[in-house]
Amino acid sequence: MAPRRVVIKRDVIDGLLSYCHDFHPREGILLLRGKTKKDEIEVNALMIPPLPVHSETYSSFPAHMLPLDTSILGIAHSHPNGVLRPSLEDLNNYFGRLMIIVGPPYESEANVALFDREGNRAVYYVV
Repeated sequence: MAPRRVVIKRDVIDGLLSYCHDFHPREGILLLRGKTKKDEIEVNALMIPPLPVHSETYSSFPAHMLPLDTSILGIAHSHPNGVLRPSLEDLNNYFGRLMIIVGPPYESEANVALFDREGNRAVYYVV
């Protein structure tokens, strides 16, 4: 079941945009960290995954290398082609409770999209 409200800190959005811009034209990938409380998820930090792989068509990391850390809420990655929709590969490798996709020109939250496990676009609030 999806949470009723997802809150993302402004510096997380800014960090995502900057990180993905720096990796363009390759995909960037980051872990989303935060906390859950009742029907709200708060994303308050980013983490570089262990041994990330970046290419022009995919990004990945060995999930078995992740620490046992309940603050890891999901994954954010970029689509350098600008398509702000998860691919079948994205959905098959969904990790955690959230997926964020970032696309060019990496300038504002208009270039950031949040998706649930089924690939439906979800609403988030920036604080």
